[in-house]
Amino acid sequence: MDVKLINPFISATVEVLGTMAFTKASVGKPYLKKEEVATGDVSGVIGLTGERNGSVSVSFAEDCILKIVSNMLGEEYSVVNDDIKDAVGELTNMISGQARKTLDGIGYKFDAAIPTVVVGKDHVISHISRGPMVAIPFDTPNGPFTIEICFDEE
Repeated sequence: MDVKLINPFISATVEVLGTMAFTKASVGKPYLKKEEVATGDVSGVIGLTGERNGSVSVSFAEDCILKIVSNMLGEEYSVVNDDIKDAVGELTNMISGQARKTLDGIGYKFDAAIPTVVVGKDHVISHISRGPMVAIPFDTPNGPFTIEICFDEE
């Protein structure tokens, strides 16, 4: 997969979490992911259409997302509830939007669907594309999360 399609999502993730949740996210080494089981406990998934069809997911460990949303909303959360799920959907949307803006600037036009949020240990993320699934792990002071990017082949 072309790094020109991946790098905007990495940058958008770091920027959105830093700006909206006052959370520093450190990027790990990208890898090809083979299985559909999520790496986290709460995931946002958004479909993309345009230059290619694909989807992006953001999958958070429970402790990580509880702290991120607590930072975002200014109140402490200790369990995954509707506020957490709504925030994951909104974070997924913001990351996608920021990345699509960057991609548009280099000639790639994408439209996005409405994000879906999935919760639970060992839940499955079904990407709409059958192309390679690139996973990028991140670490924060409160735990890990992973973004997955999957586009149809050219």
